[in-house]
Amino acid sequence: MRQAIVAEAQTWLRTPYHACAKVKGVGVDCGMLLIAVYSTGGNIPEFDPGPYSPEWHKHRSEELYLNHMLRFFDEIPLSDVLPGDALVYKYGRTWSHGAIVVGENEVIHAYKGMGVILSTIGDYPLDNRVPRAFRLKGL
Repeated sequence: MRQAIVAEAQTWLRTPYHACAKVKGVGVDCGMLLIAVYSTGGNIPEFDPGPYSPEWHKHRSEELYLNHMLRFFDEIPLSDVLPGDALVYKYGRTWSHGAIVVGENEVIHAYKGMGVILSTIGDYPLDNRVPRAFRLKGL
């Protein structure tokens, strides 16, 4: 299952960033990327998070990402992360940027102005932010 998650995440590489979108090769944001990747293999049900502001993290404190996008995950210690797990980074006032672990110290994520990219954990654009780690329930 982990290999399938990583393989699906890789198919999204180079998709442009587009807030609130989820169309491979056309546009996606970091939250919708997680929904698309984890639902493709039947790991979570396909769902629509409903309308949300791409600027939420700058102006509000409600943890929409943690409470809504990651409801099918359990938090795990960062030291236990394996490929196929998810990381969430704090930007602004909330935990609001998600990534999928694809290898040792590597994640795939959608970033404004860059699209879906492969990054080293902690390097630009993640800027040495310490993430929280999550694993699909039952994985």
